[in-house]
Amino acid sequence: MNHSPVYYPAFITLTGKRCVVFGGGEVALRKVQGLVESKADVTVISPDLCAELAAMKERGTIMAVSREYKPGDLHGVFLAIAATDDKKVNADIGREAHQNGVLINVVDTPELCDFIVPSYFRRGDVTIAISTGGKSPALARKIRTRLEDEFGAEYSHLADLIGDVRTELKEHGARADADTWQSALDLDRLLALLKQDKVEQAKDLLRSALKTESRGK
Repeated sequence: MNHSPVYYPAFITLTGKRCVVFGGGEVALRKVQGLVESKADVTVISPDLCAELAAMKERGTIMAVSREYKPGDLHGVFLAIAATDDKKVNADIGREAHQNGVLINVVDTPELCDFIVPSYFRRGDVTIAISTGGKSPALARKIRTRLEDEFGAEYSHLADLIGDVRTELKEHGARADADTWQSALDLDRLLALLKQDKVEQAKDLLRSALKTESRGK
């Protein structure tokens, strides 16, 4: 019988929220980089830091406490990641997190995790994330690498363009429902125009398509 957890995919706002990473190696570094990118308030607790984490501490990008984990470290923390090289310590961190309602990721131990971190990439405001439920990070990374080649910078520009047109509609007291947007988004034509830096022509195309679809309802 398969008892693998079923994960609910969600994007979490971490801006200004206190997050703690336990561990100072390469795995911890990758987790810290993702948290910093999300504008979290990051503290690393570890007796040793890799060169990159030490540099981040020197620049003031993160805070760092030079010691091992001890009970009480999760007080007031929103999210924690246990990435030490000691499985017992990681498990202890996981237990404290569960007792205190702190979101926890214990590296390489899905059964102790409240969440797992997908393999992902960004194109501006467009984020594409891939998960295999913790079964194969290598497969998730492989899929991500393939998709990165297919989704270029034009998708970032497309998201901005759509956001601008949505704002225009609201300012004029107009609206388009989800089905209208789906029908109006001719991705191939819009992306082709954006690749040629024809932003205004792409906007005109989208505006026209939205009007046509709205009239057809």
